[in-house]
Amino acid sequence: MNKIVKSIKEAILLSNLKDGMTISFHHHLRNGDYVLNMVMDEIAAMGIKDLTVNASSLFDAHMPLAGHIKNGVVTTVQTDYIAAGLGREFSEGIMKNPVQFRTHGGRPADISTGKTPIDVAFIAAPAADPMGNCSGKYGKSACGSMGYAFADAMFAKKTVVITDNLVEYPLQDYSISEDYIDYVAVVDAIGDPKGIVSGTTKITRDPVGLVMAANAAKVIEASGLLKDGFSFQTGAGGASLAAAKFLKDIMLQKGICGSFGLGGITGYMVDMLKAGCFKNLLDVQCFDLDAVESIKNDPRHMEISSMQYASPASRSAVVNSLDVVILGATEIDTDFNVNVHTDSNGYIMGGSGGHSDTAAGAKLSMIIAPMMRARLPIVTDRVTCVSTPGKDIDVLVTQGGIAVNPKNAELRQRLKDAKLPIIDIEELKAKTEKITGTPRKIPKGDKVVAEVICRGGGVLDRIYNVK
Repeated sequence: MNKIVKSIKEAILLSNLKDGMTISFHHHLRNGDYVLNMVMDEIAAMGIKDLTVNASSLFDAHMPLAGHIKNGVVTTVQTDYIAAGLGREFSEGIMKNPVQFRTHGGRPADISTGKTPIDVAFIAAPAADPMGNCSGKYGKSACGSMGYAFADAMFAKKTVVITDNLVEYPLQDYSISEDYIDYVAVVDAIGDPKGIVSGTTKITRDPVGLVMAANAAKVIEASGLLKDGFSFQTGAGGASLAAAKFLKDIMLQKGICGSFGLGGITGYMVDMLKAGCFKNLLDVQCFDLDAVESIKNDPRHMEISSMQYASPASRSAVVNSLDVVILGATEIDTDFNVNVHTDSNGYIMGGSGGHSDTAAGAKLSMIIAPMMRARLPIVTDRVTCVSTPGKDIDVLVTQGGIAVNPKNAELRQRLKDAKLPIIDIEELKAKTEKITGTPRKIPKGDKVVAEVICRGGGVLDRIYNVK
């Protein structure tokens, strides 16, 4: 017996997909993913309409989705992140129903509790056997961790594995097991792993970014959290990676060995593992090919599901054991609310991902951002969209000073004692506006194009169309 079908079309037919149902996808191949477009083209050709697409993230490789929305094949989108090109389409109002933005923890929570049920999940698998055991670690399209696909496979009514690397049964070291899989479709290619490296994944050489990164590492050092057993997550942006580099130097100098590094893992975090800065890496997705190679070969580099990573519905989640997280922002306001969903003009160009999950769980949540971008100040009276509430942010590091949330008086005193350049956030805003001027407010349209759902449920904010 095996579960192999002749084509994606046959898998769709056998899944009994009908108008009005929900299908899902994961994003570990990021901007190199082929599977979502292949599946949607087959569904459109079959005349199926009014679908909900629940995708852990959407990239510009998925631009054909806009056509399926305009043609009525897709009428609702649920996701954690939308890249700028596709985001522009949503911001201009192509959908009747608002996009539902969740977090990387909120998405699996709502799937597992039945709030967002999935009828058919399509799992892009770089390696699979005829019964559906699958992994992201092996094959020409290897993406590393498949952490965001676990909830889809476990809770969907039907689950289809799509692979370009069929191996003998049983696949060793599988990630998702056969007992969740209904059908296996073999195709020529599920994606281009070079597309995994989308966005900035290199340490900045910009002097401003290096100043911010150095100060960020000093904030961590002064916080009292940097000691043996320390746990840490950082993003893949240039300044965040530079901060990790400075932090690595401090840890090696002081002989500090952390417990784990967390999150979307880059080659720089792998370097910290190899250098002895951490005992383990807990990886929900690989951000570059160095991380893909590491998770395949190093048992200390461990795959985790998005449920274990950040779900508030799980019995425990790793974010709640996190000491420090370094995050980015497109805007932050004087109440420390952070926007990572839209640019300053209101166009969708991102999403929370794990931003608000880690900010809520970590003991120290740090934003690194320049004082201005394209002559627009980073600090504003009120962010265009609240992605992460200010109550979960502890500190903002810029080249013009370090602003500490008033809720954290102890941290402010520690940083003051360390003689770091502390500045009130209102003062930082005024200092920046002396350079940039005060920007005009961007008018909102009257149509809600997206709802930002907080990790515990409920609408945190709404995004309106751009006029």
